[in-house]
Amino acid sequence: MKKYIYLLIALTIAGACSQEEDNAPGNPVIEPKTELNGAHFGDSLSFTMGVKDDEAPLSTLKAKLYFGDELVSETTIRTRTGGEYTGKLHVPFYANIPNGTATLEFVLTNTHLSTARKTYDLPVTRPDYPYLILVTDGGMYPMTRTGQYTYAATELFPSTDLPAYIKTPIISEWGNEITFGWEGSSIAQGTTAAIPFVSSVAGKFSVTFNTLTYEATPFFEIKINGQKMDMVDKQNFKIDLNLTQGASITVDGIDDIADWWIDADYLTETAAGEFTFVPIAGRYRIMANTTHKYFRVEALSGDNPATLQADGTGAIWVIGDNVGKPSLANIVGWTPANGLCMAPIGNKKYQITLKAGETVDAASINFKFFHQKDWGGEFGHTTLSTASDVVFVGDGATPDYQGNNRDSGNLGLKQPLDPGATYVFVIDVSAGNDAAVLTVTKQ
Repeated sequence: MKKYIYLLIALTIAGACSQEEDNAPGNPVIEPKTELNGAHFGDSLSFTMGVKDDEAPLSTLKAKLYFGDELVSETTIRTRTGGEYTGKLHVPFYANIPNGTATLEFVLTNTHLSTARKTYDLPVTRPDYPYLILVTDGGMYPMTRTGQYTYAATELFPSTDLPAYIKTPIISEWGNEITFGWEGSSIAQGTTAAIPFVSSVAGKFSVTFNTLTYEATPFFEIKINGQKMDMVDKQNFKIDLNLTQGASITVDGIDDIADWWIDADYLTETAAGEFTFVPIAGRYRIMANTTHKYFRVEALSGDNPATLQADGTGAIWVIGDNVGKPSLANIVGWTPANGLCMAPIGNKKYQITLKAGETVDAASINFKFFHQKDWGGEFGHTTLSTASDVVFVGDGATPDYQGNNRDSGNLGLKQPLDPGATYVFVIDVSAGNDAAVLTVTKQ
């Protein structure tokens, strides 16, 4: 959330307020009973206000907090009669917000909608905790202060994988325990979901955290062409790049890259950690999976997975059973999110290379081709044809060699594939998306 405010710390705000009234029926009046001398980010700010209206019944007292022009917190108290009312207003804790002065506004409204307002300049500062606490499944570790907003826990941890979250002590009357955990692909405040800390060395190492920037270490870091890949979780990383055919790609940060499976449709290895890019120029997402040890590549349109366009450009996706990369241990299945992007090789042709018994089942196949990485446009038997003597495009009636029918567009085998043999599947849509041609070549 972008809330950039530039503020100066003040010691007190006594007298730094104003009251406004309107001309609607009644005469609401706010009388402060609490001296508000500032707050920390993350506090529950307590206040007491005297309210009255000698001419009309009261309705509500609202407390509002603004960072700049943006309302960031609000609370409402019912005020049917005059008197003193106490409430709390949460002061948000955000990353990268400097210390300074927020605006605190109280609005008293009567039943005729007549209002009175008081506004204050409220100094807000980031708490500089004396320590933090690292919470793991195996126990809690103190994180000592190493500088302003920076903390470290240096221990003989039980594993290089250290899922954990971080929490703060409560250091003031209005303070709250603040937690920092994992949300999406980064550290966020207000969650205890485990942060996927991973050390490159076993034994004693340090876990660090900055409560201003939310920067932390250690994480497994992979770079493509010198650019850091974003961590999705501790097994998956991604980066979006504009690439040209034949472009050089270097990978840093993977010590065992010689053991990784390389998708020949997208990458040709020239040396350890060095590759050339195979498909046509475009925008692509490269994903590194450290569990299966492979790079998954997808064509993009902007920041989203590409789709097949009416003119035959874009992308074609493989979804279904008996196929998976880097092996059948990571099968696609009928889950669109797992769909494989065929490599665009130019002239409105798309390619996927499969190895029998490794990335495609040698005895049976049942997958099909889609216009997007989701349900929707797809190739059926009326829009996709093949003269292959190995596979056929299902029409709902023709069985495979084992006697099993295939739905429209689903591929079946006319005969078993040769175990260990490589088969190149190419779809050509140059004659139109409704006249696509599939060729299957055994290498």
